[in-house]
Amino acid sequence: MKVLIRFLVSLALFSGVCSLTMAGQVDTVLVNSPAMHKSLKCVVITPDQYTGTSARYPVVYLLHGYSGNHSDWIKKVPALTTLADRYQQIIVCPDGANSWYFDSPLNSTMRYETFVGTELPTYVDAHYRTTADRQHRAITGLSMGGHGALYLAIRHQTTFGQAGSLSGGVDIRPFPNNWNIKESLGDETTHADNWERNTVINVADSLHNGDLRLLIECGVNDFFIDVNRALHQKLLQQKIDHDYAERPGAHTWTYWGDNIEKHLLFFQTGFGK
Repeated sequence: MKVLIRFLVSLALFSGVCSLTMAGQVDTVLVNSPAMHKSLKCVVITPDQYTGTSARYPVVYLLHGYSGNHSDWIKKVPALTTLADRYQQIIVCPDGANSWYFDSPLNSTMRYETFVGTELPTYVDAHYRTTADRQHRAITGLSMGGHGALYLAIRHQTTFGQAGSLSGGVDIRPFPNNWNIKESLGDETTHADNWERNTVINVADSLHNGDLRLLIECGVNDFFIDVNRALHQKLLQQKIDHDYAERPGAHTWTYWGDNIEKHLLFFQTGFGK
């Protein structure tokens, strides 16, 4: 009996060690932004098989929400290391400050569209073994990052082939006094054109069917549910193919952590094509 117990304990320890060694590698890197004359922190998660092979990998850019930073996703959802292994993807989480991922027309130090849409993919492709084409780059995020992911993908279609949004603020106009948006775009009453030009629901006017693979979802108890429903209806009217889902949940890390794998799986299907 004692021998059996020792064997089972040893097996459990061995399994635990194996599960740890199969976790993806998490690094924090500093990436220079010539547009903003500063360097920004980014988390990069590489799959377990990345070291010691010559294989190239697709990349998913994963954006944080308002008041967050580059480390939010890996701190709140540490299972991302396992998911990077499962789907054999590089996951990159940049710091977007509270920018909403715009290039501010008012503040030259806030050029996060240029950083995430151009400068960061250039850096990642130069420093990691990526499959460096739009078919193997995707972008998604939560809340402010959901807005940013769709906004950037629509405006940078030579960079990204797929995009997603989790609880995204896909129409900023109903929220003129929230989340520091006017620090980038100006007051909505005096700079209305900035708000009209930089909200996802209007930027989507430029889409043609087949331009991007899109996955949009939101919790039914989320304060962004109405703007997500409106975007969904607009895309239907424009006959833009997209996946849309409403699920039980609110604007919480529980919802985002439970659903991020659906986005990685969706992207993996597209990478396969």
